[in-house]
Amino acid sequence: MNESGTTSRAEARGLRQSREIEGHLAWLDSFTGTALGVLAVASGIYTYLGVSSLLDDTGALSIFAAMAYSIAVSVGIFVFWSYMLRLLPAVRSAASRIGLLASMGLGSLAIVAMSSWLNAAALAGAAAVEQHLATTVQDYQGALERANTIAVSAQGLGRDVSRVRTSFEDLGEQEASGGLSGLAGRGAVFRLLRQKSDELSALEAQIASQQPLLDAAFAEGNAILSRMRALTVAPGPVEARSVEFSEEAVRLAGVITTLRQLSVAPLVVRAASDLSASVVLPQLDGGDDAARSGQRATIESVLTVLGQRADTLRQAAEAVIAMPPPADTTYTPISAADAVILYARNFVPSWAGAIAIDLLPAVLVLIVSVAQAAIRTGRDGVAVEDQMTLAELRGALIALREIEAATPAEKSQEPNATAAPTPVDIARPAE
Repeated sequence: MNESGTTSRAEARGLRQSREIEGHLAWLDSFTGTALGVLAVASGIYTYLGVSSLLDDTGALSIFAAMAYSIAVSVGIFVFWSYMLRLLPAVRSAASRIGLLASMGLGSLAIVAMSSWLNAAALAGAAAVEQHLATTVQDYQGALERANTIAVSAQGLGRDVSRVRTSFEDLGEQEASGGLSGLAGRGAVFRLLRQKSDELSALEAQIASQQPLLDAAFAEGNAILSRMRALTVAPGPVEARSVEFSEEAVRLAGVITTLRQLSVAPLVVRAASDLSASVVLPQLDGGDDAARSGQRATIESVLTVLGQRADTLRQAAEAVIAMPPPADTTYTPISAADAVILYARNFVPSWAGAIAIDLLPAVLVLIVSVAQAAIRTGRDGVAVEDQMTLAELRGALIALREIEAATPAEKSQEPNATAAPTPVDIARPAE
């Protein structure tokens, strides 16, 4: 078969495909408007629920305001996608398509901004608020454990104080037997050693007295944390639970502050400074100059050791003070919409559903655009008379006969033309 015959068959095939697609589009168009309306109404309902969660007042005016907003959203979504379904598939130039695609993108962003996030709040708002409560509990638990760790580390300084005190007591016992200054008894050196050991003993007792308070505060904090965890997963409206959760959070913040105040590290730093700085030297009671000189030399040695032990104790206390403090944790109640945005990564399915219900018509727009492009492709290069179906041709013939039949009648109804003047016979002159 020649090239013209092959081309004719290809054109006929494309024309048949175009007519088939047109038939499908005509059938689909019969309920597309209804489908758009259902999607718009569904989005409006969830938008109403999302707006209601943002309004504090529950009166008639708030209900009316939420309904007005949701109706406006539904109408806007329906009108916008109706425009896109009609106009975008119909345009042919590249500039027009780009312009309408940009308009569709801008409109989609507007729909997400005014509706989708509220739909997500309605779908996952309560769960997002519970997620916020659970995250806050974790933050408070970390702060409580950190404050307790610092306080326990400060309590560990009691062992360092005890070790220094024991060393001075041992030196005192040696001095009592004459092992230091060479003078047995409870002389000036012994009294100096006893003075410092008594100071350290008082500091050790003060540190030990903080332990019951520390244990009680930590136990109370854990009890509050248990109640807060129970409120996170308890049944019932999350708003009421949030109020009780806030009260427990305030109590727990007070417990954490108490634990920070129970740390004895600053006290140990001050005591270590006083240990070497505030020394009351006893009167030398040696019997002769040699004895008093020995006592003086021993006291200087004791003071040197005292300064070294004080520095070691102060450094240990400063290391505790230098530990990173617990993070400042404050529970801030948030709305369901804010919680959905704050914890968006934890509710991806809800966000996907909320956006899909608003932007699903965009897929329909693209489908219709592709179908219309296929129709135009099938019709390109085919003459108009070749595109006519048998029914269209029959209708054209009938219309043509009606026009031809009406033509003589129209001519008969036209006014008679002006008669031509009758020629006048002019008599010939007589011969």
